[in-house]
Amino acid sequence: MPETTKEAIREQVREHYGRIAQAPAAKRAGPSCCAPSTGDASLALGYSPGELAAVPQGADLGLGCGNPQAIAGLAAGETVLDLGSGAGFDCFLAARAVGPTGRVIGVDMTPAMLTKARQNAATVDAHNVEFRMGEIEHLPVADGEIDVVMSNCVVNLSPDKPAVYREAFRVLKPGGRIAISDVVLLRPLPAHLAAETLALSACIAGAASVPELETTLREAGFQGIEIAVSEQSRGFISGWMPGSRAEDHVASASIRAVKPGGLPAEGKAACGPPGCCD
Repeated sequence: MPETTKEAIREQVREHYGRIAQAPAAKRAGPSCCAPSTGDASLALGYSPGELAAVPQGADLGLGCGNPQAIAGLAAGETVLDLGSGAGFDCFLAARAVGPTGRVIGVDMTPAMLTKARQNAATVDAHNVEFRMGEIEHLPVADGEIDVVMSNCVVNLSPDKPAVYREAFRVLKPGGRIAISDVVLLRPLPAHLAAETLALSACIAGAASVPELETTLREAGFQGIEIAVSEQSRGFISGWMPGSRAEDHVASASIRAVKPGGLPAEGKAACGPPGCCD
């Protein structure tokens, strides 16, 4: 894909989610990952009422397609990176899990989202969370700095997914892991839907198939690759672009993989969550 086309896609996504960040909650509309809504939508994605109550008001924009916290296995003292951190929802939950000795970095390319996230962090005095401007294909993070890379329905928006996963691999420590909720392609999109501009911002047109994703992860260097497709996701995907039948073609999936290396910790496999390297 020509670089000019990639940048045009990034700008489209940046503008779309910038409007969401700036709109009052009652006026958010238009297709997005999980069609902007909060509360019940996030409960349907696997978040608990306690998690929803624990984040600053306005952090949960309802833009995900799953709950990466549920598969991340976060531990006290870990350093976490959230790709496409939005208003900071998953970052604030991760900060609770890693505790005061841990650290959370959110990266987003949308200025309005960064402003909102930083305001949210200030309201709860979140000293172990920071938000950085950047594209997920070019992360503003040092090599080998991160224990866990998370993301919630953002990688599919990238016009260069291999670059995203190469960057994730670069910034992970040996033995570090990814825990990503994203949309995958089950079968080819009909031509009218693949060409629909809004289908990209709605996390549909940019989705990769499971085999493509597995190949991308292997080529980036990851091992212990697990991609679990959620059949239950049809329900909320049907609301992203009503009438399009997108739910017949894409689904939400949980994606886990590990960067090889690292030393075993007592009672814990070096590669990450139990069973990831079997």
